[in-house]
Amino acid sequence: MTIKPIFQTPYERAGVVTPGLPILPHGVERHPVPGGGSRAVRILKGDEITVQDREGLQPVELVFFSPDGSSDAGMIGAKGGRDPAGLKAALLGDPSGAKVVKALEAAGFDIAKADGTVVFADGSHAGDYQTFTATSDGLLIVCAPGAPMEPHEQWAPTEVALYVKRADPGEVKGGLLPPEPLADPLLDFNILPGEAKAYEVRAGQYIQVLDVQGRECSDFQAFSHRALDRGLEREIDPTTTRSMVGSLYPEPGLFAKYFNSDQERIVEIVRDTVGRHDTFGLSCTARYYEDLGYPGHVNCSDNMNIELAQYDVRPRGGWPAINFFFNTMLDDTNAISMNDPYSRPGDYVLLRALTDLVCISTACPCDVDPANGWNPTDIQVRTYEKSNEFSRSIGWRKTPEADMEETKKTGFHESFARHTRDFTEYQGYWLPNQMTNHGAIAEYWAAREKAVVMDLSPLRKYEVTGPDAEELMQLCVTRDIKKLSVGGIVYTAMCYEHGGMIDDGTVYRLGETNFRWIGGNDQSGLWLRKQAVERGLNAWVRASTDHLCNIAVQGPLSRDILKQVIWTPPQQATVEELAWFRLTIGRLHEFNGPSVVVSRTGYSGELGYEVFCHPKDATEVFDAIWKVGEPMGMIPLGLAALDMLRIEAGLIFAGSEFDEQTDPMEAGIGFTVPLKSKTDDFIGRAALERRKATPSRKLVGLDLEGGIVPVPGDCVRVGKPQIGEITSAMKSPVLGKVIALARIDVAHAEIGTQIEVGQLDGEQKRLKATIVPFPHFDPKKERVKGNYD
Repeated sequence: MTIKPIFQTPYERAGVVTPGLPILPHGVERHPVPGGGSRAVRILKGDEITVQDREGLQPVELVFFSPDGSSDAGMIGAKGGRDPAGLKAALLGDPSGAKVVKALEAAGFDIAKADGTVVFADGSHAGDYQTFTATSDGLLIVCAPGAPMEPHEQWAPTEVALYVKRADPGEVKGGLLPPEPLADPLLDFNILPGEAKAYEVRAGQYIQVLDVQGRECSDFQAFSHRALDRGLEREIDPTTTRSMVGSLYPEPGLFAKYFNSDQERIVEIVRDTVGRHDTFGLSCTARYYEDLGYPGHVNCSDNMNIELAQYDVRPRGGWPAINFFFNTMLDDTNAISMNDPYSRPGDYVLLRALTDLVCISTACPCDVDPANGWNPTDIQVRTYEKSNEFSRSIGWRKTPEADMEETKKTGFHESFARHTRDFTEYQGYWLPNQMTNHGAIAEYWAAREKAVVMDLSPLRKYEVTGPDAEELMQLCVTRDIKKLSVGGIVYTAMCYEHGGMIDDGTVYRLGETNFRWIGGNDQSGLWLRKQAVERGLNAWVRASTDHLCNIAVQGPLSRDILKQVIWTPPQQATVEELAWFRLTIGRLHEFNGPSVVVSRTGYSGELGYEVFCHPKDATEVFDAIWKVGEPMGMIPLGLAALDMLRIEAGLIFAGSEFDEQTDPMEAGIGFTVPLKSKTDDFIGRAALERRKATPSRKLVGLDLEGGIVPVPGDCVRVGKPQIGEITSAMKSPVLGKVIALARIDVAHAEIGTQIEVGQLDGEQKRLKATIVPFPHFDPKKERVKGNYD
């Protein structure tokens, strides 16, 4: 009898749950296998191997080689005789395959003679797993095969998880080992808590500071080697750095540099998987511990003094430093406090030296407060040669327990990179903020008067299929999906049981039992899958975000541009025929062109369309649209201008107009909750009925006097009492005034009510405003409908 393997569960101790910390039993390893990719793992006799399908319907190919080079699936108790065609394709087409090829070549294994087996060949549901036991030492190769998904199809390869329970896990060594280096390291050393290490780095080389066990702080300082040679100490100055970058700490992107007091660039951040560090406090000092009643406690500042003495650096009572992974908070009273770090095991910061440096890193010994999660552990430092190329990345996790993902480039990234270097991280992807030769105002006016093209690829796409797909969608969204016809699209809310919003998004109906959910975050897709599993519905919810990238062509000329580019078969609507909130399936130019899905949707308040394609076709699709659109005045549009457009049009944004505590009525989209016409029950219905009967807050529009633009979160007051807060605000180019959206108490929500927006402490500075109808611009949606007369 096979015992069910132990998968991840949130780590808990004494009532404190800490997702993301080590949560697998000793001797159990987890290896993610990317969809369309592969992974090779060394296996020993007696090891238990478990393959888990995370999302369902994903076949998995296994190949096992013994040390003598022979391949037999029977050595892991599987039925062989299958050609691992998917693995062979993955080795040639996926970046992860390079590591597998390297492992195979080193072992002398011939993939052409591999004896393959397929797991889940007959289909699977999310969470299904299969377990094998190795009867020999060897190399296991796991592949999640799959080809690129066409935009009108609904199957894309997805990630699977490989778990290995070691028959002989060895002795518990008290912690995790550092993950594999990013490349061949020049230096690779471990720093135990209560120690510091100085090291030299040349200009252009990389420095990786890695938190091995998680929740451990590491003070970092870097000196200009050239200045030290002249007897000058010119190290990173946190105050100068904050002033230069306009942020509490730099992050990968345009504002990624750390400076010294001479405003010389010292290092730049290339990758950061945590995004929360400290640039305010000193490294821990002897006096800090003495004042707490711990005289003689080992401390980072003294350790740094000892190590830096070899470079004739003068000792200091407390060293200013970049305190990586230290979780500092600054409250409204200007008090600085701390809490446990955000870093998980294996999290790191990757820096690039901008001049020759003398660096020092510590592993903080503090065990008397939450600075290190009450448990000081080790830090790993690695340096790499400048010839390596590392992509810029800000760590992204779908959930606290999920694996860290690097910031991705969309399929359209290089097309927009021709027009700007100003990219910002958005939901795990790089998106353009403003175009170099245009700027937000010019981009805005192009959308209002001509046309723009924007990258919306980070929108989350999930394919919902199966006999119970309609039932699942009807259960999870507020709109009546039974009334949605094939080829139709509906904008809707998705809510929790208490009525708070998970997300807003659109449902595309591709067939009787085929839907595509497009939302702003992964929580909505994961919620759909969770409901399908827990309620035993015969439906699958599979992520397709990375297989569907989309650009939006918006503005009065958008139809005239796309009708020259998109070919549709006779049974599909042409671009000119396509109605609002409908989709058509077509091709670029003609019958043999790249496949696209075009929807008449958008987020601009103008006539507009979205064009979906696979990333492999993205450049060709962009170029074709650009070739027609540029002579007509179309320009690219970034996030800054998009925010202006959507505020004028009264279009809501997650984290601004709604969150988990806001219901759709309070978010200004009560029309998505048809409680009278939708008679079926859905998640959150009872709470929404109660909330709608006794509303407490309402989203309203504001016209402000003067030219000061409020900041989201500014309080809204009538006299002394606060009655609400600003959610979004801008200076409207087309209206020539400052406008805002605000969520306020219904007692003061009547049109024409005079209110004040509080700034500074909320009372010392007031901006006079009047409640007005919203949307502020084109309230009857005539422009979206294409009526420009």
